[in-house]
Amino acid sequence: MRRPSLRPRPERAGSRLAVGAVFAAAGLLFATSAVTSGGDDLRSDTQDLGALVRERSRAVEDGSAQVARLRAEVERLSAGAAAAPAGEPFTDPLTDPALGAASGALPVEGPGVAVVLDDAPTTVPRPAGAAPDDLVVHQQDVEAVVNALWSAGAEAVQVMDQRLVSTSAVRCVGSVLVLQGRTYSPPYRIAAIGDPAALTAALETSAAVAVYRQYVAAYGLGYEVSTDGALRFEAYDGPLALEHARATA
Repeated sequence: MRRPSLRPRPERAGSRLAVGAVFAAAGLLFATSAVTSGGDDLRSDTQDLGALVRERSRAVEDGSAQVARLRAEVERLSAGAAAAPAGEPFTDPLTDPALGAASGALPVEGPGVAVVLDDAPTTVPRPAGAAPDDLVVHQQDVEAVVNALWSAGAEAVQVMDQRLVSTSAVRCVGSVLVLQGRTYSPPYRIAAIGDPAALTAALETSAAVAVYRQYVAAYGLGYEVSTDGALRFEAYDGPLALEHARATA
């Protein structure tokens, strides 16, 4: 079901030594999550997928130990690499700050902004003419904020407690947000490390974020932006393998 649009909106909810080079552009590629999602609505799933979400969540937890072992092996091999196979100097993402930040391999700290998106309160009467879908945060709303932050030159972005990398994709099943195998309920906190002025300006000028703000004004959805002088994101500790991809023109 589409919400009655104040402006047209898309459907909601989308060798190991070379690991550093492969994921150097990790943060800059999060916009591909919209392609991954296929434009699906955040709340459009009609199947009973609750059991699937729980199963995937358990699989993520069960695989965390294996991920830690493999990551330690990659770190050990990377530390001992003097050059790439082609003879060019090998840049280790675990020792290069810029590469480590972009790939998610290193923790990042610094000033930035935090954005909180929330469903409309249920304790007040529903606004006249509002459908249930008008009163909740959609997948494209989260993506709009994340993409605006990346476009402003964010060094790193985090949704809830999840550091975003090139394979990150925001999805929704039922009434929860699914990110990297874990589930979350609103309010959704999106934080970015970078120039606070540039990040705030990007949010103000983003057309996609402006659509969400229209719903904030009309139906009471939550939207808060704050600056923070001391944000810290831990290194990404999840799997980096890309299982599905689709080329676009």
